[in-house]
Amino acid sequence: MRKRGKVAGLVGASVVTAAALRGMLRRFEIKESSMAPALKSGDWIVARRRVGDLDRGDIVVFEDPADTGLNLIKRVVGIGGETVSIESGRVVINGALLADRWASGITPTEGSWFVPDRHVWVLGDNRSESRSDGRTIGPIPVNAVGWQAIARYWPTRRLGSLP
Repeated sequence: MRKRGKVAGLVGASVVTAAALRGMLRRFEIKESSMAPALKSGDWIVARRRVGDLDRGDIVVFEDPADTGLNLIKRVVGIGGETVSIESGRVVINGALLADRWASGITPTEGSWFVPDRHVWVLGDNRSESRSDGRTIGPIPVNAVGWQAIARYWPTRRLGSLP
């Protein structure tokens, strides 16, 4: 049994290493608290190159549209064809209250945004601390999203897949 577990571990590590070498995986350090509690400052994550469509709830990494040279990490809240509104601190999609299990606190800044096809609308989970999200940058083109976060690997006590 032990030998089989070691072999499986080596094979798994080899697959991850090969994918990273081909540019399919990338690691990112979280340096601020806009995605807390899911991601905290000091966490390290692994993201895979984005392929295909994005779904509500996906955590994505993209270059800051303000051309700061920084990458932003946010959660997809709205998808193409939807209208996202913030009313009384709550997120509403096409007139229906979002079952927003990710949010930490209320969502400041009232407003309404239409998400064009092939775009997404993103927010940080820690809504009062999140900057450079859909409320300020509006919808972002799907092709501008380079990475989709899949797991946290550091610190080890928080190791695991992402919600």
